[in-house]
Amino acid sequence: MDQVQAASQWRYVAAANEGDAVAIAAGSELAGVRSAILMQNSGLGNAVNPLTSLTHTFSIPILVMVSLRGDPEGEPDAHQHRLMGRITTDLLELMEIPWEYLPTDQAQVDEVLSRAVSHMTEHKKPYALVVRKKTFSGGCEVPPPPARTLQAQTIIDIPSAQFTRQRFLEVLVKATVSLDVLLASTGYTGRELSDCMDRENHLYMAGSMGCCCSLGLGLALSKPERRVIVLDGDAALAMRMGALTTIGREAPENFVHLVFDNGVNESTGGQFSPAAGVDFRATALSCGYRRATTLAEPEQLVGALDGPGPALIHIPVKTGADGASPRPELSPEDVAQRLREHLS
Repeated sequence: MDQVQAASQWRYVAAANEGDAVAIAAGSELAGVRSAILMQNSGLGNAVNPLTSLTHTFSIPILVMVSLRGDPEGEPDAHQHRLMGRITTDLLELMEIPWEYLPTDQAQVDEVLSRAVSHMTEHKKPYALVVRKKTFSGGCEVPPPPARTLQAQTIIDIPSAQFTRQRFLEVLVKATVSLDVLLASTGYTGRELSDCMDRENHLYMAGSMGCCCSLGLGLALSKPERRVIVLDGDAALAMRMGALTTIGREAPENFVHLVFDNGVNESTGGQFSPAAGVDFRATALSCGYRRATTLAEPEQLVGALDGPGPALIHIPVKTGADGASPRPELSPEDVAQRLREHLS
């Protein structure tokens, strides 16, 4: 890991957790940049959701490199690694991810990587390399993280919701062009965006709740010439709020993060969101976002989109939908392929 961080020929993104890392790599792949994720097997469980409902659903190939702590055939390890050490490869097989051990001999490494690339190219699915202890030797000096100055925060009253999410989406699709990329969170947000206007620069998440902004980060970093607009929900963002720290640190200027806040998990039954009362603007600014604001009127969205990112736009909305929006007619795999072709 330290060698990757120090290497200048690769972009290393320090994700807040393993699931976010999968989503970031998936966004990069959609933008035409093949990516790999590095994790300890104790975090493999965190990555199960996007590895099954994102990469498989949208046919996104990424290379998964997972260390084998608690190796049953290796030296004794800490108690918390023993069970995962025994089931790591079984878990990969249950997720239908082919795997093999990463060898220590360089000639064999080239063969393994060739098989991995061939599989990912042909099947458009992930491939895993399990890394045993002492596969790598030595280390190197890791550059220190960049210095950061926290943004000033002003707490103001949040306006009450007067409009539905769909009213804002109607304004959004008119204010964006084909060079923009719109990524809609799973649930009603994606369905309403598709119903409002379906375009080749849209992607509608299916599953992987909470991963939309990390997917957008990977895409924004790989396509800096395009504005990436993530349409998130308050409950979805609460599931993986640590992603804000990664977005703030990477600080892509082409990243715009819309958070529709109705206080509930609307698409899963209307349960109250755990994010009720969270000041998303102050949270985003403290994580390194360049600007953050709250909107009350749909027409205000046009001006708020302009300016350097990463930007968070907090939008209180009423619960309920204006109409019974159907699910997108295209399959997730077709939506992803359509976006790849559009971006290329």
